[in-house]
Formats: sequence, structure tokens, C-alpha cells
Amino acid sequence: MEINAKYALENRRYVIGGAVVLLVLVFIARLFFLQVMNNDYKAWADSNAFFKKTLIPSRGIIYDRTGRLLVYNQPAYEVMLIMREIQPFDTLDFCNILGITRERFVERIAEIKNRKLNPGYSSYVPQVFMNHLSAQECGVLQEKLYKFPGFYLQNRTNREYKYPYGAHLLGNVGEVNRSDMEKDPYYLQGDYSGRSGVELSYEKELRGVKGVEILLRDAHGRIKGRYEDGAHDIAPVSGKNLTLSIDMELQALGEKLMRNKRGSIVMIEPETGEVLCMVSSPSYDPSLLVGRLRGKSHRMLEKNSDTPLLNRAIMGYYPPGSTFKPTQALTFLQEGVITTETMYTCAHGYTFRGGKPACHGHISPLNVTYALATSCNSYFCWGLHDMLDSRRRYPTVQNALETWKNYLVSMGYGYKLGIDLPGEKRGFIPNSMYYDKYYGKRWNSSTVISIAIGQGEVLATPLQICNLAATIANRGYFITPHVVKEIQDTPLDTLYTNKRYPMVERKNYEIVANGMRDAVLGGTCTKAAIPGIEVCGKTGTAENPHGKDHSAFIGFAPYQNPKVAICVYVENGGFGSVYGVPIGKLMMEKYLKGEISEEDKALEEAMSNAVITSNILSLPDREL
Repeated sequence: MEINAKYALENRRYVIGGAVVLLVLVFIARLFFLQVMNNDYKAWADSNAFFKKTLIPSRGIIYDRTGRLLVYNQPAYEVMLIMREIQPFDTLDFCNILGITRERFVERIAEIKNRKLNPGYSSYVPQVFMNHLSAQECGVLQEKLYKFPGFYLQNRTNREYKYPYGAHLLGNVGEVNRSDMEKDPYYLQGDYSGRSGVELSYEKELRGVKGVEILLRDAHGRIKGRYEDGAHDIAPVSGKNLTLSIDMELQALGEKLMRNKRGSIVMIEPETGEVLCMVSSPSYDPSLLVGRLRGKSHRMLEKNSDTPLLNRAIMGYYPPGSTFKPTQALTFLQEGVITTETMYTCAHGYTFRGGKPACHGHISPLNVTYALATSCNSYFCWGLHDMLDSRRRYPTVQNALETWKNYLVSMGYGYKLGIDLPGEKRGFIPNSMYYDKYYGKRWNSSTVISIAIGQGEVLATPLQICNLAATIANRGYFITPHVVKEIQDTPLDTLYTNKRYPMVERKNYEIVANGMRDAVLGGTCTKAAIPGIEVCGKTGTAENPHGKDHSAFIGFAPYQNPKVAICVYVENGGFGSVYGVPIGKLMMEKYLKGEISEEDKALEEAMSNAVITSNILSLPDREL
């Protein structure tokens, strides 16, 4: 009995000792969780003695290539709250000052507490209750702020857009969402970031770095001044300023000429790849998407049937039509399918068993430069026939088409060019697998002949079409198009400075450039002629299965040492000479000469006042 009692006592001692050790371990683990893992308690401890006020940096300012101010900041105010510090107050008086209902007040408090909508919520950390207060609203609230414990005001800035142009380029700024906060810890609920355009693609450069001001509290939570005279404060770092390659005066003219039309104008400086203007019509005033009515304005634009939010310059999928013919000439010349001496017959079209792509009357037979000048459909159809169906050059039609496609990809078609704007689309260039799927490998040039003249399955963006003009202007290279010319204290990415060379030799680009010069001297582009300037051009009339044909034009000038390349694309505008050519001429004249001549003022008014669709949101003129 005594031995059993002794063993029982020893066992009980082990159990008690183990329990004490376990309790200590649980206590340590709990302390670790509260003090290290759980930020709420740290925030609570800090908030008792300190108030850490976030200092929002000024967002970078945006200028055009001439130094003209485009986007800047204006003071704005936010109502902030710390949920733990709120005490009973007159909510009706508070709501009346801010111009909201009590129901909206309750709803907003619930949104702040909802961790699904507001990740990382803590009742000890400042939260945004309401933003975009005017100076007048701020002044009224400031006088009565002592009545509303837990609330305070914070300075911020709103974006201001000086001109109603370039909305798709400049983009806009909006409140961050849950996804933004999860991807980047920089953002907290109530912060703002770029949502489109340059504001989005250069967000990290524009946003700057937040600062912190540490303030002391007394036992009642009242602010007593800066902690250690601001020795531990962190000053905000303003965002970097941007200089765009855009000429806003040129942009304004382009948007004026495209009023009541759908389509795009893109102009590039060939030597640098800098985008001089990028018009997408219809457009909208960027100031619509600023302030408290941003959401309402955005919904209004979304519902517009002409899709003014769509940047057609980089997102529009269009058949390039005859503006595509220079790519065919370059490919056929480089592959030896044709030479400058090769003559093809036309007879008003290219005849084959499946149909006949028609062509207007001109001299026949003809060579490649004359075919470019007169935009002969038949010539380029014969060229594709001789390339795809020649078993002397390629073992199969599939092999021939892949070679054809590779040339086009090297020229910037079929894939994104890499412009520094969000949302760029890749267009479409068919490959042999695409046709094998639909024709069971039993197809030839006649089956796909329409791709020779930029029709059929071929689709491109206006940016890609303009880039072709820039490449021809440079006689065989291009630099990735970009809209930012300079970033404050930061070099541009090498993507926007390095030359890119397609698979075609310079001598063949010279031949195509000659053909485009002849088109202006006596071909389909005579209306593009500008006195004193050697303009080169190529018309395009793109067939549209959904309605009237699209009017297109590409060009560059001068012929030697070109300064500008352009693409104009007007949906449902008919022949290229109706809208594409005259608009292209006016834009190049404005850039190269600095003004529209008196002789062309009537043409400017005619293009500006022409209406193709009347359901478009149009902007009023505003002097720069």
C-alpha cells in the first residue's frame, strides 16, 4: 500500500509539472500571437499614445512634348475615422453637413467594417469615410469637428485635366479595389491609383511614396503635438513628372476632324517611335471621371452605344484593306517572287475559279511600283498566287503560308507591338493551322486570296498600320511606339529606344517608298499633296460585311528624312480618298508647317462638320 501511494504521488507530480509546462507554453504562444502576429493589438497600443497620420504625396504632373501642362493636382479633402474612438454624437447634424442621408451613413459604416470589401480592416487604424470634399464643405465640417469624436480631415489632391482632349491617352484615376490592395501592400482602403491610360501604365512613377507624421495623444486621446518635434516623421516623396510625346495641339485638331465619326488617327515620329497624336473617336472629356460623380459618369459612358471608353487606336480590330499592300510588295520582293521588272495583268480584276476580286481601270500589265500607286488588287493577288502555289520555292502551301506570316509578324502584325499603354490588342494574321482546321489541308492561294489585299481573316489595329508607315519611312526599321517621351530623373526602357528590324532589306523598302510617292504624284492619293512637301501615301478601302466600307490612309513625309508617319481609319467612311486622305493631309500639314493653309481651311471645316453617325458623344472646341 505504501509503495502504491508513493508511485501515485510521483505520477501526480509529473502530471502537475506537465500541466504547468503546457500552460507556460500556451501563455508564450498567446503572447507571441498578440504581440507579433496580430496587428490589432499593436495598433491599439500605438493608438493610445500616438496618432500616425498618413501624408499623401502629390501625384506626378503630366506635360505634352512642347511643355504644355496637361494634368495637374488640385487640393481635395477626405473625412477619416478611427472606429474605436467614435463616441455618441448627433449623426443627423453630421449627415446634413456632408449632404448625405442617415441611411447612407449606416451603409458606409457597414462597408468599412466588412473585411471582404475592406481587407486588413482594424478598428484602431484610420479609415476613409468620405472623399472628394470641396473646400466649402471642408470648412463647415472643420468648425464643428470637435462635436464628432473619432472623425478628422485629411488633405489629398484631385486630378485636373486642362483640356478636354486625349482622354484615352491620359487615362484617369480611381479608388483602389480589393484586388489592388491584395496585389500591392502600398495601397490601403480609400487610396487612389491609375485606372487607364498613362495614369495606369506609369502608376508607380506617378504615385510617389507616402509619408507619416507621428502625433502625441494625451490620456483623453487629444492631439498634443508632434512626437519629439517630428524627429521620427517621414516626409512624402512626390511622384515623378512625365513629358509625353504627344503634341496636344495636334491631338485637338485630330479630335475635331473625327467629330461624329468612329475611328482613329495615329501619328508617329519615325526616327524615335514617339507617338505624336493618338485619336480614338468617339472620345470624352477626361474631367468627367474626376470627383464624386466619377462612378455615375463612367456608367453613362459605358452605356453609350458608340463605346467612347474603347481606345480604337490600340484595341480596334480592323481589316487593313489596301493599306496592307505594301507588306505584300515587301514580302514578294524579299522572297524573290517578284522583281521590279515583274509584270502582272489586271483586266479589272484577278479571276480565279472561286470568284474575282474586282479592280478599277488602269494600265495593264503593270509593275510593283505602279501597282502600289494605283492600288491594283489584281497585282497582289497574282503575287500571293505565285508565292503560295509554287512548289519550286516551298514544299507545301502550308510551308509557304508560314513563311508569309513570319514576314508580317516581323513587320509588327499579329502580335502586340508593346506600346506603353494598357489594353493593346494583337490583331490577327492567320497561319496554316488555322486554314487546315477549316479546309482540311485541301486549300491553295485561291481559297485565301483575299488576304493579299488586307481582307479576309487579316485584322490589325490602327497603331500597327501606322507602324508599317513608320517602318517604310525609315526604310527598314522601327522603334516600338510609345507615348511617354521623358520620365523625371529616370531613363526610358530600352524597348522604346532600340531599333527593330523586319525580315526585309532596305533596297526593297526603297521600292515601296517610290510606289507610295507615285501614289501622291499621280495615283490614288493625289489629294494628299502638300505644296513644298514630298508626301508619300497609300489609300485603303476596307470591305465591311456589316455595312458601308471603311475609309483608310497611311502616309509619311517628307520622302527623304521623314518627320511623320500617319494612319487614318474612318469606320463606314467609304473610299479611302473620301475621308482618309484629306484628314491625313490636314494632320501632316499641321504638324510639318505649324498651321493649316488658307486654301485648306474649307477642307478642314468640311471634314470637321461631316457626319457619319449622329449617335456620338461629341466634345465642344476649346482653345489651347
